[in-house]
Amino acid sequence: MTNDITSVGGGSGPEAGVSALKGRTGAGAPAETRGKTTIADGVVAKIAGMAAREVPGIYSLGAGMARAFGAMRERVPGGGGGAVTRGVKVEVGERQAAVDLDVVVEYGVSIVDVAGDVRTGVISALERMTGLEVVEVNIAVDDVHLPDEEEEAQPDEGRVR
Repeated sequence: MTNDITSVGGGSGPEAGVSALKGRTGAGAPAETRGKTTIADGVVAKIAGMAAREVPGIYSLGAGMARAFGAMRERVPGGGGGAVTRGVKVEVGERQAAVDLDVVVEYGVSIVDVAGDVRTGVISALERMTGLEVVEVNIAVDDVHLPDEEEEAQPDEGRVR
Protein backbone atom coordinates (compact mmCIF):
# COMPACT_ATOMS: atom_id res chain seq x y z
CA MET A 1 0.00 0.00 0.00
CA THR A 2 2.96 2.34 0.40
CA ASN A 3 5.21 1.05 -2.38
CA ASP A 4 5.68 2.74 -5.75
CA ILE A 5 5.78 0.09 -8.46
CA THR A 6 7.23 0.55 -11.93
CA SER A 7 6.53 -2.11 -14.52
CA VAL A 8 7.70 -1.61 -18.08
CA GLY A 9 6.76 -3.58 -21.20
CA GLY A 10 8.82 -6.20 -22.88
CA GLY A 11 6.77 -9.17 -21.78
CA SER A 12 3.95 -10.83 -23.61
CA GLY A 13 0.27 -10.10 -23.50
CA PRO A 14 -1.96 -7.20 -24.45
CA GLU A 15 0.24 -4.61 -22.70
CA ALA A 16 3.61 -5.75 -24.13
CA GLY A 17 5.76 -2.77 -25.09
CA VAL A 18 4.13 -0.47 -22.55
CA SER A 19 5.63 1.05 -19.41
CA ALA A 20 3.31 1.00 -16.42
CA LEU A 21 4.17 3.35 -13.59
CA LYS A 22 1.93 2.61 -10.60
CA GLY A 23 1.79 4.77 -7.55
CA ARG A 24 0.64 4.21 -4.00
CA THR A 25 -3.06 3.68 -3.56
CA GLY A 26 -5.51 4.36 -0.79
CA ALA A 27 -7.00 7.35 0.96
CA GLY A 28 -3.71 8.30 2.64
CA ALA A 29 -1.70 8.38 -0.60
CA PRO A 30 -0.98 11.72 -2.32
CA ALA A 31 -3.28 12.44 -5.27
CA GLU A 32 -0.46 12.44 -7.85
CA THR A 33 0.45 8.82 -7.00
CA ARG A 34 -3.04 7.32 -7.21
CA GLY A 35 -3.45 5.38 -10.41
CA LYS A 36 -1.35 3.97 -13.22
CA THR A 37 0.60 5.66 -16.02
CA THR A 38 1.62 3.69 -19.10
CA ILE A 39 4.41 4.64 -21.52
CA ALA A 40 4.70 2.75 -24.81
CA ASP A 41 8.12 1.71 -26.15
CA GLY A 42 7.43 3.86 -29.21
CA VAL A 43 7.21 6.93 -26.98
CA VAL A 44 10.63 6.16 -25.50
CA ALA A 45 12.02 5.77 -29.03
CA LYS A 46 10.51 9.09 -30.17
CA ILE A 47 11.93 10.96 -27.18
CA ALA A 48 15.38 9.46 -27.81
CA GLY A 49 15.20 10.27 -31.54
CA MET A 50 14.16 13.88 -30.97
CA ALA A 51 16.83 14.42 -28.31
CA ALA A 52 19.54 12.98 -30.58
CA ARG A 53 18.49 15.15 -33.54
CA GLU A 54 18.74 18.32 -31.41
CA VAL A 55 22.50 17.83 -30.91
CA PRO A 56 24.67 20.06 -33.11
CA GLY A 57 26.81 17.94 -35.44
CA ILE A 58 24.14 15.28 -36.04
CA TYR A 59 23.06 15.36 -39.67
CA SER A 60 20.47 12.56 -39.48
CA LEU A 61 19.64 9.24 -37.88
CA GLY A 62 19.46 5.84 -39.53
CA ALA A 63 21.82 3.59 -41.45
CA GLY A 64 22.11 3.98 -45.22
CA MET A 65 19.32 1.60 -46.20
CA ALA A 66 17.00 2.84 -43.44
CA ARG A 67 17.48 6.42 -44.65
CA ALA A 68 16.83 5.40 -48.27
CA PHE A 69 13.64 3.50 -47.42
CA GLY A 70 12.58 6.30 -45.08
CA ALA A 71 13.00 8.89 -47.81
CA MET A 72 10.81 6.82 -50.13
CA ARG A 73 8.26 6.23 -47.36
CA GLU A 74 8.00 9.98 -46.68
CA ARG A 75 7.05 10.60 -50.34
CA VAL A 76 4.08 8.23 -50.04
CA PRO A 77 1.01 9.92 -48.51
CA GLY A 78 0.59 8.77 -44.92
CA GLY A 79 3.86 6.83 -44.93
CA GLY A 80 6.24 9.24 -43.19
CA GLY A 81 5.21 8.54 -39.60
CA GLY A 82 8.37 6.63 -38.67
CA ALA A 83 10.84 9.40 -39.47
CA VAL A 84 11.36 10.36 -35.82
CA THR A 85 12.24 6.82 -34.75
CA ARG A 86 14.36 5.96 -37.80
CA GLY A 87 17.77 4.83 -36.54
CA VAL A 88 16.51 4.38 -32.97
CA LYS A 89 16.08 1.07 -31.18
CA VAL A 90 15.07 0.86 -27.53
CA GLU A 91 14.88 -1.94 -25.02
CA VAL A 92 12.70 -1.14 -22.05
CA GLY A 93 12.67 -3.18 -18.86
CA GLU A 94 11.03 -2.90 -15.44
CA ARG A 95 12.71 0.36 -14.40
CA GLN A 96 15.44 0.81 -16.99
CA ALA A 97 15.91 1.49 -20.67
CA ALA A 98 18.74 1.00 -23.16
CA VAL A 99 19.01 2.89 -26.44
CA ASP A 100 20.83 2.07 -29.70
CA LEU A 101 21.26 4.88 -32.24
CA ASP A 102 22.52 4.85 -35.83
CA VAL A 103 23.72 8.35 -36.68
CA VAL A 104 25.23 10.36 -39.51
CA VAL A 105 27.49 13.19 -38.38
CA GLU A 106 28.46 16.40 -40.15
CA TYR A 107 31.94 16.50 -41.67
CA GLY A 108 34.46 18.34 -39.50
CA VAL A 109 32.90 17.76 -36.08
CA SER A 110 34.55 15.73 -33.35
CA ILE A 111 32.73 12.41 -33.38
CA VAL A 112 33.76 11.73 -29.78
CA ASP A 113 32.34 15.07 -28.61
CA VAL A 114 29.12 14.69 -30.61
CA ALA A 115 28.62 11.15 -29.27
CA GLY A 116 29.08 12.42 -25.71
CA ASP A 117 26.59 15.23 -26.32
CA VAL A 118 24.08 12.77 -27.79
CA ARG A 119 24.41 10.47 -24.78
CA THR A 120 23.95 13.37 -22.38
CA GLY A 121 20.92 14.74 -24.24
CA VAL A 122 19.18 11.39 -24.69
CA ILE A 123 19.73 10.29 -21.10
CA SER A 124 18.59 13.64 -19.73
CA ALA A 125 15.43 13.75 -21.87
CA LEU A 126 14.41 10.15 -21.20
CA GLU A 127 15.02 10.25 -17.46
CA ARG A 128 13.27 13.61 -17.10
CA MET A 129 10.26 12.70 -19.25
CA THR A 130 9.73 9.02 -18.38
CA GLY A 131 11.34 8.46 -14.99
CA LEU A 132 13.18 5.43 -16.38
CA GLU A 133 16.86 4.93 -15.62
CA VAL A 134 18.82 4.88 -18.88
CA VAL A 135 21.57 2.29 -18.44
CA GLU A 136 23.27 2.77 -21.81
CA VAL A 137 23.12 4.70 -25.05
CA ASN A 138 25.06 2.89 -27.80
CA ILE A 139 25.93 5.00 -30.83
CA ALA A 140 26.94 3.64 -34.24
CA VAL A 141 28.29 6.31 -36.59
CA ASP A 142 27.27 5.02 -40.02
CA ASP A 143 28.32 7.91 -42.23
CA VAL A 144 29.77 11.40 -42.44
CA HIS A 145 27.73 13.99 -44.32
CA LEU A 146 29.88 16.06 -46.68
CA PRO A 147 28.72 19.57 -47.61
CA ASP A 148 28.70 18.83 -51.36
CA GLU A 149 26.58 15.65 -50.94
CA GLU A 150 23.43 17.74 -50.47
CA GLU A 151 23.67 19.15 -53.98
CA GLU A 152 24.17 15.70 -55.52
CA ALA A 153 21.19 14.27 -53.63
CA GLN A 154 18.79 16.88 -55.09
CA PRO A 155 16.97 15.50 -58.14
CA ASP A 156 17.16 17.49 -61.35
CA GLU A 157 14.16 19.65 -62.11
CA GLY A 158 13.58 17.80 -65.33
CA ARG A 159 14.79 17.80 -68.89
CA VAL A 160 11.93 19.79 -70.34
CA ARG A 161 11.27 23.39 -69.38
